Parts: sequence; structure tokens; C-alpha cells
Amino acid sequence: MTKRPLDLDAVEAFIRIVELGSFTLAAEAMRTTQAAVSLKLKRLEERLDCRLVERTPRSVQLSAQGAAFFDHARELLEVHRRALAVFAGARQRLTIGISDHVAGPELPALIARMNAQDPQLLIEIRIGSSGDLLQSYDRRELDTVIVRLHAGRSDGELLTEEKFGWFAAPSWQHRAHESLPLATMAEPCGVRAMAGQLLDAAGVPWTEIFVGGGVAAVAAAVMAGLGVAALAPRMLPFGAIDVGPKLGLPDLPRLPVLLHSRVKDNRSHDALAALSAAFRSVVRG
Repeated sequence: MTKRPLDLDAVEAFIRIVELGSFTLAAEAMRTTQAAVSLKLKRLEERLDCRLVERTPRSVQLSAQGAAFFDHARELLEVHRRALAVFAGARQRLTIGISDHVAGPELPALIARMNAQDPQLLIEIRIGSSGDLLQSYDRRELDTVIVRLHAGRSDGELLTEEKFGWFAAPSWQHRAHESLPLATMAEPCGVRAMAGQLLDAAGVPWTEIFVGGGVAAVAAAVMAGLGVAALAPRMLPFGAIDVGPKLGLPDLPRLPVLLHSRVKDNRSHDALAALSAAFRSVVRG
């Protein structure tokens, strides 16, 4: 007796669970419920007569059979999407602005994942400061922006909150009786303004020793031993240390990541749901 074909929605659920490491985030990316994602995976496992993932309270890991099936599953979905693209019309355009303090080293992989999900969606990315991107969004130059909280605004959907610290290179030493040397982004960076305000309130003298055009440049200055920067841990190479407690620097709050979007169509909305879930995954990780 011929077995029934694989359910492509169930295959996609399996891929999302593995890529995002969470049933909850997979459900968000697929715009459905966690229970529905769990049911899809259960039916796929029953169809294949094997366990694809091992669940624990804190993580989701591939089983041996799941690891063997994973690449084939992604190839199956890609072939399906290419087949549908033959009958699609002109590519739809989605312009996204992402704050440099949010983008991080994971961004290329996240955008590649979005492109693979829907090849007919033309995604354009602009990186900049939260303030500049919000101005472009208000002028309707961007469909969506993913930014840090900006003073004077209370709109936007909260995606996640991210821990920040005062990071320096392992070999860096603060010279007594000297102002704290800071590596920062240029104005109008909100993180730069927050860091300065907190240091001033705590009575910590500081001076900007490096002003970079982006987070990658600031991180490079930190690892070169020029000074200290207020950054999220994922923005720095392995080995950077949080010197805040040692130097008695003020605690940095967890900073929110907000989504502002005006897209209405399902295609763009699905892509943004996947991107939002992916950001939650990397920040949580």
C-alpha cells in the first residue's frame, strides 16, 4: 500500500522548530498556535514512524533521524517554492529598516532565511540609527522598521528585550584618575545618549575615545583595547568582558526591540513574522 505524501505544512513546522529552537517561536513565525505546531510535528513523526526532535523543558534538539531528515526537508520546501514561483507575477517589494544596535552578526543568515521562505518577495534592508529610521518610516520611505525604544514614542510592537553591559577587551585596564574612555556610535544614537546620561548621574567622568559609524566599528575599537562600550553581548567577539561591576559603573537596563510596520498583505506579514521570531530566538540565545 502506497503511503500518503508528506504534509508540507508539517515539514515547514519541523524546520521552524529546529531553526528557532522553540515551539513557541515556530508558532509565531507561522502565525499559528503552539498547539497547532506541536500537532503538525506529531503527525509528521507518525507519518515517518520516527522521532524527529527531542524535547526538554529548556531546549529542542534534533534526534539522529531528525538530523538525517533536516536537509532533505529544506530541499523539499525549496523545490515546492520554486515550482510555485513559476506561476507568480512580479516580485513584491518589502523595505525594512533595522537599527545597527539590533541587526547584529546574525542578520545575513536571517535575511537569507526570509529569502528562502519566499523567493518572490524582494526584501530591501537599510541599516541606521533608530531615530533616523523612524523618521524615514514616518515619511513612508520604509514599510517596516525594527529599532530600539526611542524617546518620545510609545507606539510599536515589543519584540523582545535585550541585556546590555559595559564591555572591554580582556587585556584592557582602566588607568586610575582618568576619565572612562568610551567607544560609541555617533549621534543621534539612543544607546550613546543613555550611556552618557547614566554615567553623568552616577558621577563617573567619561570621554569619547572612539566614535564609529556602526556597531561593528565600535566592537572593533573595544577589542583593540581603546576603551569601554555599552553594547549587547551578541554584538561582540567571544572573549569580551563586562567590566561594569569591577569599575562600579551604573547598571544598564534591558533595552526593548520594537517593530513598527504598516504592511497589510499576507506575504509581507508572513515574512515579518518569521523575522520577528528569529530575532527573539537570537536575542534569547
